[in-house]
Amino acid sequence: MGQDTPSNFTFGGGASGTFMHPVVVIALIIAVLIFFFAPRKYLPIPFLSLIFLGGIGQQINMAGVHFYVLRVLIIAGAIRLIYAKLTSKEGIFAGGFDWIDRLFVMWVCFQCLASILRNDASAGVLVYEAGYFLDYIGGYFFLRFLIRDESDILRVIKVFAALTVILGLAMINEKFRNQNIFGYLGALPVAPGIREGAIRAQGALAHPILAGVFGVVLIPLFWWLWYSGKAKVAGVLGFLGSIAMMLTSASSTPLMAFLAAVGGCLFWPFRKRMRLVRWGIVAMIIALHLVMKAPVWMLIAHVDVIAGNSGYHRAMLIDQSIRHFSDWWLIGTNAAGTWGWDMWDLSNQFVQEADEGGLATFICFVLIIARTFGKIGKARKLVEDDRKQEWFMWLLAVTLLTHCVCFFGITYFDITKIVWFAFLAIVTAATAPILAATKAAEPAKVPFLTTAAPASRSPQPARSTEYGGRARQSTGTFYHSRDPKARA
Repeated sequence: MGQDTPSNFTFGGGASGTFMHPVVVIALIIAVLIFFFAPRKYLPIPFLSLIFLGGIGQQINMAGVHFYVLRVLIIAGAIRLIYAKLTSKEGIFAGGFDWIDRLFVMWVCFQCLASILRNDASAGVLVYEAGYFLDYIGGYFFLRFLIRDESDILRVIKVFAALTVILGLAMINEKFRNQNIFGYLGALPVAPGIREGAIRAQGALAHPILAGVFGVVLIPLFWWLWYSGKAKVAGVLGFLGSIAMMLTSASSTPLMAFLAAVGGCLFWPFRKRMRLVRWGIVAMIIALHLVMKAPVWMLIAHVDVIAGNSGYHRAMLIDQSIRHFSDWWLIGTNAAGTWGWDMWDLSNQFVQEADEGGLATFICFVLIIARTFGKIGKARKLVEDDRKQEWFMWLLAVTLLTHCVCFFGITYFDITKIVWFAFLAIVTAATAPILAATKAAEPAKVPFLTTAAPASRSPQPARSTEYGGRARQSTGTFYHSRDPKARA
């Protein structure tokens, strides 16, 4: 294999030739064979394992086109997905093609279009955006294909638990022995970075912050494994691995996200009053903005939980982006680096969406988050009579909150984006049967409903819409729900 190693894989550098370790080549061949011949339920194991245990930076270069491990797997997955679509009479996505899917496609398309228009549609830009489109659209919908029901959700979270254990142990080794074992694959440095005298472990991720973020955003899902009793050992081990990743990364963003996850769980007793809580937070932010000498977002500059953190830089990113709204609102801008010191480093996902994609891209990204929160909230209300299901919905909301906190401190510019895609797929798979059961019951509503089917109709077979806890039975006009309008 070629050894034309780029000087900086982390921030977007690319090799001019093929760069792939022999171990990764063998693993990639095995993974592709599994994609073509194994049952669908086993596909998340090679897909996630290879991506997060050495896939970063490994690539095949063909005529100037970079086929990273992720892209090769996505192409193989797309072939499997198309075959399933052509040979199956059932839908291949849980809940069908819903509004979050539409917003996701619009988000990616607006981002690509803005970049092409901003950079004069040169050949290099077109190739880059084609790769971006493949990574995002292909990766997201392949995960939607893989994650359809509770058993798929459980399997994927258990795979993530195993990955956090492996990465956590590797990062502990990196922290205390000053040696990143994933660096021997050639794409990452063997010697870890140091800030303020503290080693910042990064494992197989592109940056220490992303390594910590990877572990933290999965913690609420590991809590569900433990609480549900479906995989207590995996839940505990995953949690310990995530804590190890967070601590050894020596970064503020993962720690703040962890505190947000804990705080979100503590709000469980107030779950039926969250509208009041949300508006209270909005009112508090407005009040602080009115009484503070500086804008309210400058509070981020005062976050100092890890020595050497860049809270001031994050606050200035938001400040300068708002002040230069006219520069980026249409198709983004290439001039963000001229707004101030270090402003080229867009360490904020919201700012990046705005500055690189324009207002349309930013709105789509925010709507994806809002719609996902709304879907989880609606499903939670429908399962209030089932504590286990309700708690799972709450933990999904906490996971989304954790992602949002991370978005204020880093962009998911490496393989971490796959965790985000997987989470969106999990939400749809978890909520689809609950929301579908409600939709099925709505057309049958008539005054003075009874559990008995009308005499003029033949009895309808019971349809089980089980997910997570007790089965919900729908028979004729009957739907088991706490909602009096949907009850017989």
